[in-house]
Amino acid sequence: MNNKELLLAGAEELGINLSAQQIEELLAYKDIVVEVNQSMNLTSITEDRDFIVKHFLDSFTIGKAIDFTKVDRVLDMGTGAGFPGVPLKVLYPNISFVLADSLNKRIQFLKDTTEKIGLSKIDCIHGRAEDLGQDPKYRESFDVVVSRAVANLAVLAEYCIPFLKVNGTFLCLKGPNYEEELKESKKALRLLGGEMQEIVEVKLPFSDIVHYILVIKKTKQTPTKFPRKPGKPTKSPIK
Repeated sequence: MNNKELLLAGAEELGINLSAQQIEELLAYKDIVVEVNQSMNLTSITEDRDFIVKHFLDSFTIGKAIDFTKVDRVLDMGTGAGFPGVPLKVLYPNISFVLADSLNKRIQFLKDTTEKIGLSKIDCIHGRAEDLGQDPKYRESFDVVVSRAVANLAVLAEYCIPFLKVNGTFLCLKGPNYEEELKESKKALRLLGGEMQEIVEVKLPFSDIVHYILVIKKTKQTPTKFPRKPGKPTKSPIK
């Protein structure tokens, strides 16, 4: 199976029909990431098959947790090399996306690359979640916040929930040990205005990996003291 066939078949398994243009954009993006990765640390996954499964199909699984056709504005917090934000943007071209990361050279890379592959309605912003979450331009202005970042749920919730409008949704990808984190983050979710809604279990095509997408609804405004100052959420998570 070549790259195109793998991408098509994997997406189909997830209930997604990719157009020729979407396939072209995704594969062009993959090629640029792999090339730039030789001089900048973007990903440890560079082999074609793994890249398609663990970056593209992995990002697509998020579409199983929410109806993106009813969404206007999405934030990918801690986007890294652009996952899951760029693949989701390609899937849902009419939605406005903001990709945020604390490392400026990654953001510069994303600005150049998204322009190169012709994506519109996408902003790449440099900044820490703690600072951006207090900025009126971004605070409580998104319908959906997604994060594939590796951090404890209590910490991620403080990074992400302040960006959501009331009734917005935080989608967090976790592995099989999510239950312990959920228990430990109950207080954080309550204080931040979030409420656990459901857990969507998705098997990643062409792999034995099972994802758990935590669907957290924002039911009330986040108190203005959150997120706390940079470094504080990781040093002393809300417990």
